Amino acid sequence: MGKGTAGLEGTYQIFFTIVLIVLAVMVVLCLIRAIIGPRIADRIVAVNMMGTMVMVIIAVLALMLEEGYLADICLIYAMISFLSVIVLTKVYMGVYLEKKERKREDGSV
Repeated sequence: MGKGTAGLEGTYQIFFTIVLIVLAVMVVLCLIRAIIGPRIADRIVAVNMMGTMVMVIIAVLALMLEEGYLADICLIYAMISFLSVIVLTKVYMGVYLEKKERKREDGSV
């Protein structure tokens, strides 16, 4: 290990690389959960977690590469991810309520 700032920067690079690898593995695990389900709620939560982890990956890359514009991209991605989860939840609730209404109509007729 080097001395001073150079040694510290090398240590940070190794740490950031390890963090990125762990986050990539976690994103793959969330993707598997989103694919196999078994319920729609599990899939929505997995997609939300993947979005959050991608934001963390972008933030770590912003620190690692010392690029300030990546922080702006991270904020924009956070807004898009939030809106996509809200839309998915709204669609799911609409389908769920529609099925529930059909069951109620079929049962009473």
